[in-house]
Amino acid sequence: MKMLYQRCQRTLIVVLLCLALLTGVFAQFDNRQGGRAGRGFGGRGGPGMRMPDRSEYPMWQVEPAFKHDAFTFVRIRYDSYRNQAFGGWANDYPDCDWNFSIRLRELTSLNVDPNGRVLRLTDPELADFPFAYMSNPGEIILSDDELLALRKYLRNGGFLMVDDFWAIQEWSHLRAVMHQVLPAVQPRELTTDHELFHMVYDLRVKPQVPSIRAWSVGDTFEHWHGPTGGDEEPHFWGYFDEANRLMALFCHNNDIGDGWEREGDNKEYFEKYSVPVSYPLGINIISYSLTH
Repeated sequence: MKMLYQRCQRTLIVVLLCLALLTGVFAQFDNRQGGRAGRGFGGRGGPGMRMPDRSEYPMWQVEPAFKHDAFTFVRIRYDSYRNQAFGGWANDYPDCDWNFSIRLRELTSLNVDPNGRVLRLTDPELADFPFAYMSNPGEIILSDDELLALRKYLRNGGFLMVDDFWAIQEWSHLRAVMHQVLPAVQPRELTTDHELFHMVYDLRVKPQVPSIRAWSVGDTFEHWHGPTGGDEEPHFWGYFDEANRLMALFCHNNDIGDGWEREGDNKEYFEKYSVPVSYPLGINIISYSLTH
């Protein structure tokens, strides 16, 4: 198995990190507004109305000299308690992944693979990628082999971002799963003074992104996930190793990925969440994970 920190190190030497200022993000996004409700890449015309067409999204070739060092957005495929046709591991897929890869390439000097990958935790190829993303895991089921594989991935230098889970019940379930992965590690909540929130873009207020469905009916919280126990605030839970390296970040009461997925669906949602929150936070997380 390759050591992931070596992969990160090579990638950083080649690409890191000439990034635009946050005001530049607004300028670039505004200048690219297209004919659709949002910016113009993809768009479903409203939640669930049509599946994305890859031809509507930019493609590019990874430079051959750096094909082994291109940043690749890896999504983790997993099993759930319920068969969720429009949720589970595939929530917001694939346009979430495509849009974020496009923006990461536009707004940074990273060499980015346009397509990304979908992998199981037990896939040996996962060891080649320093970043992995997991969406909507509130009812996740991991086998013993997957628990061991995730432990090895994190301990060997990998970074996991977990997104779109809500309320106390889902976080309690995820904590129990992570206790099996890292029995000796307790999650610590990141406050707004943590470097991650200021790595590239200065996010002074703890970010919260609702899904476009919740936002469309005036909510900032996905109430259909069950009783909240009085806690609808966003939380960012970190799992750190013995050297204080952040191995995994759990974005609780947040749907960061919907700000990536839905940028072509609604101009107001795009300007309120995609531009000032979802993309800056995503770029902060990537840059932090690759430099620590």
